[in-house]
This record gives sequence, structure tokens and C-alpha cells, in this order.
Amino acid sequence: MPDRRKVVVTGLGAVTPLGLGAATLHERWAAGEVGIADGAARCTDFEAKEHLSVKEARRLDRFAQLAVFAAGEALAEAGWGEGEEAPYDPARIGCVIATGIGGQATLEAQLEVMRERGARMVSPLGIPMYMPNAAAAAVTMKYKLHGQSFAVVSACASGAHAIGSALRMIQYGEADAVVCGGAESALTDFSFACFNSMEALSPDGISRPFDARRNGFVMGEGSGMLVLEDEESARERGATILGEVAGYGSTTDAHHITAPEPSGGPASRAIELALRDAGAEPSQIDYINAHGTSTQLNDAAETRALKTALGAEAKRIPISSTKSSIGHTLGAAGAVEAVATLRTLITGVIAPTLGYEVPDPELDLDYVPGEARPLVTGNGHPPLALSNSFAFGGHNVALALRGAGK
Repeated sequence: MPDRRKVVVTGLGAVTPLGLGAATLHERWAAGEVGIADGAARCTDFEAKEHLSVKEARRLDRFAQLAVFAAGEALAEAGWGEGEEAPYDPARIGCVIATGIGGQATLEAQLEVMRERGARMVSPLGIPMYMPNAAAAAVTMKYKLHGQSFAVVSACASGAHAIGSALRMIQYGEADAVVCGGAESALTDFSFACFNSMEALSPDGISRPFDARRNGFVMGEGSGMLVLEDEESARERGATILGEVAGYGSTTDAHHITAPEPSGGPASRAIELALRDAGAEPSQIDYINAHGTSTQLNDAAETRALKTALGAEAKRIPISSTKSSIGHTLGAAGAVEAVATLRTLITGVIAPTLGYEVPDPELDLDYVPGEARPLVTGNGHPPLALSNSFAFGGHNVALALRGAGK
């Protein structure tokens, strides 16, 4: 496609059940640590009042608080954090922050206020706090970003869709830089009850993707954020290039509201589209960060999708799931896992699929069991990885992420 601009990553940020920071996420996962306790994965190291202003801590739902923190880390790494002048016209800086659910805790709290104390006592901040675009709004206001900004809501594919949307904005000249990612904090009794009624959650609270004993996902919270820039502009300003968003593919199952299409056909098409977008072949892929939810249906369908899209190469490529360590962060997952994938390319260390001990005879790929291993690249190219996101509603996204190279 002519005249498309190359889009690079200059900043990463994260807050997850493994702690604060993008590096912390990857380091602790690679070390075999699990951020799951008592059937959930919570960001216990994050206290809003310790990291945000008083106003932000009081007026933002937790999902938006997590986004503001992660965006701050990403922008600081990019070299233009709070109080620093942006390197571009603010009207040319966009913001796309995804969520699957939004301010669930705020919504439930205000419903309780109305039931117990009456409608007149409901907070006027109720809707501004629970609306899905609250995180994007908060980040744009904090950093004075005046380009396109919006929220993406596509369940577990939301974060990856946000990155894909940001990619296209820059490629087609609608922005010079975009802050993008996802955030989620929906660990409420109601959310647990809903997922439990679907029998979607692991009854023993263990996330073991691709293992024969897998019995459901573990719900988590967190945020992952990236700063994307036009490569030429980023290099002109002397930015450190961390990697490249090289390709984006998205399809829809149109099959079932929660279950994936069993053959993995539409998901495989998303992978193929991402590779085509990146101008890459399956033989060039060095690592895959799987959606890997630890459910019977998803892990089987994803494995089939990888085999269909990648052919014989599928068995060569190491595959691991971040959800084995931090659970499923829902609408933030695609962004959090993209951050983890880029850290894999930066460090040259592939973190394992934790809990994977009993192989499923029908799932016969290399899921990196046991412990971390070195990232091995070939053909003299910068390392290339895929990050997959497949969601309720049949939304499929694959991102092709390339390392910065020498």
C-alpha cells in the first residue's frame, strides 16, 4: 500500500497483578511468578492516592486510574511526560484507550446509593466515571492531547483493536503520534457472579492455558499502554525506538456470542492479514504471545487457527500465554500482552506458559512449558512476534510486532 508511514513504539507502560511497570510485568512473568490469589488477579501494588493527584484519585474509576498511571510511564519513556512539551503539535497527537466493561465498580456503587438513599443522592460524577471513554478523556486532559481520541469496546480484543486503530491513524497521516492501549478493573461481586453463571471462570482459580486440565479463565485487572509515532518523525527528534507495530489483522467469527468458531478459521484469517500487513511470512515469526485463556474451547480453537495460518511453521514457533501469570485482564488484555510481547523482543527472553504440565493430545504446539528460554531469531531479520486477541462476540485481532533490530 503506497505512502503508508512506518509506525514505531517509543514508550511502554503497564500496571498489572505482577506490579508497577512494563519491565516488571515481563521480568516477573519470566521468573515464573504468578499474580493470582484467591481466584483473582489484582493490582495490589497500585494505590491511586500514591501515584495520582487527589482529583484523579477521587474522580476517576479504578480502570481509568490504571490507564492514567500506565500512560504516564509510557509517555515518560517516550521522553515527553507530564510537564514536558510534546514534540508534536498537540492537534496531531491522538489517544485510543480501550476497555471491555468500563467503570463497573462505580456503576454498581451508584446503583446501591440510589436503592438505599434515593435518586437525588446519586453522584453527578457517576456517568463520567463509568463511561467507557473515561480513561481516554482523562489521559487527553492530563497531557493536553488534542488529536482524535476515543474508546474501543470489543470485549477481550479491545486493547488490540485500540493499537490497530492507532496504527492506522498514523499510517494514513491523521496523527503523528498516538497514546494507545487498554484498561480494565471489573473485579466486583456482580462480575464474578455473571462469569460464574456462564461457567467461564476456573473453579480452582488456576490459569493453565493449553494444559489438558484447563477449566476456565481467572479474571484480572490492569492496564497496558504504548506510545506510537511516525518513524521518521521519531528519529528526527532522537527518540529511542523500542519496536514497531508492523501489522494488524482483524476479523469476526459471526458464530456465537461467547464461544469461538471451533475451526479457528476466522481467527486464522486475522493472523494471515496481520502478516500480510507486515510484509512477513510465517518463516520469519520468532515468537507468539497467545490469547491463551485457559478455557477448553478457546485454547483448542486458537491452536487450530495457528496451524491453519502458519502451516508447518506452527510447530517450530514458541508460544506462551501471559494469562498464565496475570489472569485475563479482559478489555485490557490485548494491550497488556502487546506490552509483554514487545518486552520479550527487547530483552530476548521468552516467558513460559505457567501451569502447563499435562499436555492435551490435540494441542501439540510448543507452549514453552516450565521456564523461560532465549528468543532465537534467524534469517538476519529483526525479531518478529505475533500477539493474538480473540473475544466474546467473535472479535479477532492479531498484531505483528517487530523488534527494533540493531
